[in-house]
Amino acid sequence: MHRDPDCVFCKIVAAELQASVVYEDDSVLAFLDIGPLAEGHLLLVPREHHERLTELPVRTASAVASALPQISRALLQVTKADGFNLLMNQGRVSGQIVPHLHFHLIPRKAGDNLGYRWNVGKYPPGRETQITAAFQVALSHHKGE
Repeated sequence: MHRDPDCVFCKIVAAELQASVVYEDDSVLAFLDIGPLAEGHLLLVPREHHERLTELPVRTASAVASALPQISRALLQVTKADGFNLLMNQGRVSGQIVPHLHFHLIPRKAGDNLGYRWNVGKYPPGRETQITAAFQVALSHHKGE
């Protein structure tokens, strides 16, 4: 299993650093965030060190995706939340601080004042068609990866 000896999440996976682990299996670990945005805020990490989602092997992505429903149900049960945000940042520009792929599961309740900025835009005429075509070409080149 690939590991980065300087990575804080790799150290948590290896039990070299303490964390409040709520779920673990052979592929993933889920634990309470030490800087929670809400009570019960979880982090889900693959055991293998991968910095970016774009570098994640399909088998590891499948393991992460397989764990999400069970962890999500437990999150809602334990926190009595009305819903949750599932968030993943890739790269420093997006807000990724720890360079180990991780997903935030943030419980949400009505009136929690966490806020969420969603600045809706609009495509100029013809641009939506161009972007769709570019995605179709890019995805045809990455089939099966």
